[in-house]
Amino acid sequence: MANEIIALIANLALALSFVVGLIFGIAQVKAAARDRRERFTLETLRNFQTREFAELIHYMTTSGNMPSNRKEWEALSANDHIIFIQLAQLMESLGMLVADKFINIDLVDKTLGSFVTTTWQKYKQIFLSMREQDPFIGEYFQWLAERIEERMKESPRKPFYQNSLT
Repeated sequence: MANEIIALIANLALALSFVVGLIFGIAQVKAAARDRRERFTLETLRNFQTREFAELIHYMTTSGNMPSNRKEWEALSANDHIIFIQLAQLMESLGMLVADKFINIDLVDKTLGSFVTTTWQKYKQIFLSMREQDPFIGEYFQWLAERIEERMKESPRKPFYQNSLT
């Protein structure tokens, strides 16, 4: 009888230690995921606050007509070509990060908002033209712009100063 009680207590202790270990493991995995999202968020914010990104915004807001097909695109100056590609890659990467849930779309909405949608509108014609050869070009950029547009129409956010209770 005493052996049975000791065995029962040992089994309970073993089961309890397993449950505690499992809970601890789950908590660690969640903390690691949260830390990873936080790192991506901070890195993304830093990328938006560079002189280089300010130059890209300036280019998009002051440049004339965007090319509408590959021939017009190839006629761009070398500098305009580079800026065009860099901004497209940045927006595509941003779309991937949001789609894969590494960063929250709220961050993009708060930091860039309509810039994403207006930039997509400028790229749209050329990208749709280029998709005849590469159906994947700008897919995440388009997806992100469409999600931001939906958010702005369905539930536009108020400026923070109007929401804060300070």
